[in-house]
Amino acid sequence: MTDPRDLPAWRSPSAWATLIGVFAVGLAVDLWSKYWAFRTIAGYPVELERERVLNDPSFFVPHHARWIAVPSDLLDFRLVLNHGAVFGIGQQRRELFIVFTLFATIAALLLFARGTRVRMRATHVAIGMILAGGIGNLYDRIFYGAVRDFLHMLPEWQLPYGWRWPGNSNSDVFPWVFNIADVLLLAGMSLFVVMSFVEDRRMRRIALEAEKAASAGAADGSRK
Repeated sequence: MTDPRDLPAWRSPSAWATLIGVFAVGLAVDLWSKYWAFRTIAGYPVELERERVLNDPSFFVPHHARWIAVPSDLLDFRLVLNHGAVFGIGQQRRELFIVFTLFATIAALLLFARGTRVRMRATHVAIGMILAGGIGNLYDRIFYGAVRDFLHMLPEWQLPYGWRWPGNSNSDVFPWVFNIADVLLLAGMSLFVVMSFVEDRRMRRIALEAEKAASAGAADGSRK
């Protein structure tokens, strides 16, 4: 008899509840944080007009006073419009990222439904986080024309000897501005990789134990 925990995830209401719950909470936190940031951080509401953002690639959020979120230069809040992907990669490729996100969403759902088992709760959490991050930024690209970012880590930390990251004009240790969706994407992908490794080791161990049991059975049979 098949262990219920080894059934495909799509057959389990609790697995779906885990996926949908993580996705809903992650998406809500991301969208709310962006709304709060663009209403609050500059000292006045920053209104984004979709058509203006789309028609003017040079459009940027007006400069505002520094908002120290965590002391010792660990985290600032800084409003930025990102026309690329995570950490500003691939600027001005909005349509490409929209299509890619839609395909990635379908792939993630198929992976959840067919590629995971009921017992793989942490993997379901990871997929939910990835979906929340992807859809959170997709929402911005569709309705605002660009992604709203506001988290800037280590704002005053500089690389030694004037070194710079490729494509950046300053020597900041971490020059990129990001958002909660980016955090969800990267954390979800990291958790997924870890759990894939754990699952692979589990399957190898089960196969080895089955092989040993078969060998022991064959040896017993030969002695008889």
